[in-house]
Amino acid sequence: MREYSGHAHLILRTGAAFAFLYPPVAAVFDPASWLGYFPHVVRALPIDPLVLLHGFGVIEVVLALWILSGWNIRVPAVIATCMLLSIVAFNTTQMDVLFRDVSLATLTLALALWPSTESRLPPA
Repeated sequence: MREYSGHAHLILRTGAAFAFLYPPVAAVFDPASWLGYFPHVVRALPIDPLVLLHGFGVIEVVLALWILSGWNIRVPAVIATCMLLSIVAFNTTQMDVLFRDVSLATLTLALALWPSTESRLPPA
C-alpha cells in the first residue's frame, strides 16, 4: 500500500510543480498575456511590469522545484495554496480562466495535509 501512496504523492507533486513552472516559462515568450493577472494595485507600483512579472516567475520556479523535491513538503504546499487562492481572490472577474487555480489549490492543500512518512509506516 505504501508504494502506491508514494506514487500518488509524486504524481501530485509533479502536477503542482508543472502548474508553477508553466507560467514563468510562458511569460518569457508572451509577457503581455501574463501581466493582466497582477491586480491593479500591484501594477500601479513604481516597478517595471516586466521586472515584477519575471521576479514573480523566479518565485514560482523556486516553489515548483521545492514541491517537486518533496523536502519539507508542507511549507511549499501551504505557500502554493495561499498564492493560488490569492490569485483567484484578486482576479474574480477572470474566473472563466482561474477556476482551474481553485482545483490546483485543493491539490496543493492535499499535499500539505498528506500524512507524513512516519505516520504511514506500519506499527512496529
